[in-house]
Amino acid sequence: MARKEDFEDHCWKDVIDADTLKVYDCYRRETFVGDKPAVIAIDLYKLVYEGGPRPPVETTSQHYNTCGKFAYDAIAPTKKLLAAARRAKLPIFYCTQETRPQNRPYGVGSTRSVVKLDPDVFEIYHEFTPQPEDVIIKKQRASIFQGTPIVSHLNFLGVKSLIICGESTSGCVRASCVDAYSLGYHVSLVEECTYDRSALIHKVNLFDLAHKYVDVMKVGEVVSHLEKSAQGKPLAAE
Repeated sequence: MARKEDFEDHCWKDVIDADTLKVYDCYRRETFVGDKPAVIAIDLYKLVYEGGPRPPVETTSQHYNTCGKFAYDAIAPTKKLLAAARRAKLPIFYCTQETRPQNRPYGVGSTRSVVKLDPDVFEIYHEFTPQPEDVIIKKQRASIFQGTPIVSHLNFLGVKSLIICGESTSGCVRASCVDAYSLGYHVSLVEECTYDRSALIHKVNLFDLAHKYVDVMKVGEVVSHLEKSAQGKPLAAE
């Protein structure tokens, strides 16, 4: 659990002005990982790593869906999160694009971005290879909850809260978080494991999500919680 006084201690501190912070002060609260969580990794597919770990502006003319260095910066913390989740025996769900041409009307997509539906680029990136016990959800829209069996799976497993990571903060992550909140799940969104094509867009959307829909938490906080859970220690005092 993170203290109420630390609520604004996140990456948006350098872009959100004092007046805005004052307006949003009523949202300040303690943040925590909810009961009986599952991990949802949003769109960790090959496409967003194209062009290598360079600023997206340097490669977007050739790889217009890349998140560049922001995607690569998130690899290590995301692997740390997933490893902790596995030790705690949490269910882990991945999602990616549905690419079967006969499975949707022409023009349907997760965003307005024009993307060739090449099955290869929508495979999960090799740094996050799903394990046999994991579940991969194919989606047609931005949110993992739209038109997929995810809620049925979560209900079957008795999941009551979610730990979310992935990309992009302003797109599929945001849509999934808003839907999760609307469905009654407590959501912990892991800051260092979430990213976008722009640092500014990432920070502003993370700020907005934190104040309205999710608990934005540092990866160290979440991993510490999961390690105690894996050891069978009581978590209520966190």
